Amino acid sequence: MKKLDWFILKSYLGPLILTFFIALFILLMQFLWKYVDDLVGKGLEWYIIFKLLFYASSTFVPLALPLAILLSSLMTFGNLGEHYELVSMKAAGISLRRVMAPLIIVSILISGLAFYFSNVILPEANLKFLSLLYDVRSKKLAFNLKNGVFYDGIEGYVIRVGKKEKDGNTIRDVMIYDHTKRRGNISVTTAEWGKMELSPDKRYLVFHLYNGMNYEERINMRYHEVTRPFQRTKFREQNQLFDLSAFKLTRTDEALFTKNYEMQNIRKLQFSIDSIKKEVERHRDTYHRTSHTNYTFYSRLDTSTILNPNALDSFQHALLLNFDRKDWYSITQAAKASSKLMKEKIILHDRNIYSKSKLLHKHEIVMQKKFTFSIACFLLFFIGAPLGAIIRKGGLGMPAVVATIFFVLFWIVSFTGEKYTAEGVLPAWQGMWIAPLILLPIGIFLTYKATIDASLFDVDTWIKLIRKFLRIPTKQQI
Repeated sequence: MKKLDWFILKSYLGPLILTFFIALFILLMQFLWKYVDDLVGKGLEWYIIFKLLFYASSTFVPLALPLAILLSSLMTFGNLGEHYELVSMKAAGISLRRVMAPLIIVSILISGLAFYFSNVILPEANLKFLSLLYDVRSKKLAFNLKNGVFYDGIEGYVIRVGKKEKDGNTIRDVMIYDHTKRRGNISVTTAEWGKMELSPDKRYLVFHLYNGMNYEERINMRYHEVTRPFQRTKFREQNQLFDLSAFKLTRTDEALFTKNYEMQNIRKLQFSIDSIKKEVERHRDTYHRTSHTNYTFYSRLDTSTILNPNALDSFQHALLLNFDRKDWYSITQAAKASSKLMKEKIILHDRNIYSKSKLLHKHEIVMQKKFTFSIACFLLFFIGAPLGAIIRKGGLGMPAVVATIFFVLFWIVSFTGEKYTAEGVLPAWQGMWIAPLILLPIGIFLTYKATIDASLFDVDTWIKLIRKFLRIPTKQQI
């Protein structure tokens, strides 16, 4: 490999790594802002938070990598143009395509790795991330007693302390309601003061209570509704244990999440799509067969002649002429009940088919995303590199603005196509490929303009073009 290729690669890989981790960090901060309420105050260990952030960052790669490729390629060629290195290369007889050649090879490799990541690594990362996030969000808030506030975080107990000392362990004016028997406020313990500590295995919270009373209504005795027996016990010292197992993070079996479409590779998605298609067809066949078997008369009825109320009344009157007038009411009610049942069955089948069809569309979207992700990485390079050569501005100023505009355009088009596909307006191969098909001609146009050294962003050139299009005469012509 020539020194020029090494120089181009080193100029590109540094900004690529930098912008990738910057984009990943920004997306991770957005995740933290979104789920901060579910993470704070639960006493999570540092390694649990680290694992959650690591799995979350893995799921953000499909957004961060295309943006990093676009921005880094624009910065690289912008720097080369700004420092006249690109001009020197062209003066030496080296074309822009030859300069881009090593980066094209790198882009192909990155696109291949992106496909491998989306098909193999991303489903596993989604499985780890979503299952851990579900467990974290389901975890109870950490044990936290506040002065004068009734705390019901421990199942079966309500605790109130008048004052908690600065050491965090000494509590005063303690009141504990025992609801473990699920019979209301029949058992109460009070104490002047006490000490809190964890058991050696940290499974139990132990209250060492001093100078207190136990109050209990004895509802297990005969005629307790009338006599209202009551027991009061005084103590100098008493220990109360509270089970803290509910405060620990319990992990859900990950196998329960594997059927989600976001956690499947192409082979599993194809199997799921075929299964859902068969299920949708089975629902439609069942509906068709049930309607024609049970409602043969209605299925053959030509409703085009009875769309208005007057025609409908005449039709009903003609049907009832062959029956006695005293039977008309029972016949009409039976017909209404049958029609209502038929309507409910139609609505039920329609909902089932709609929900299954929507699930099918989501599987197809994830399937197409695995291909469009890698193609987008390749196409965005052919937008960023020629744009940098044309703009000739390096750094994170102008390139960041231009890259953001193109990436937002790409994201909006992709999101719109995904929405249309999810609602069944467009098939997945059309809705998910709209954005790459829009990027393709833009990339070809920019590459062509950069190759012929066109002044694409020259204001005077655009003014002349507009004057020529609008046929506005110049000063020389006047």
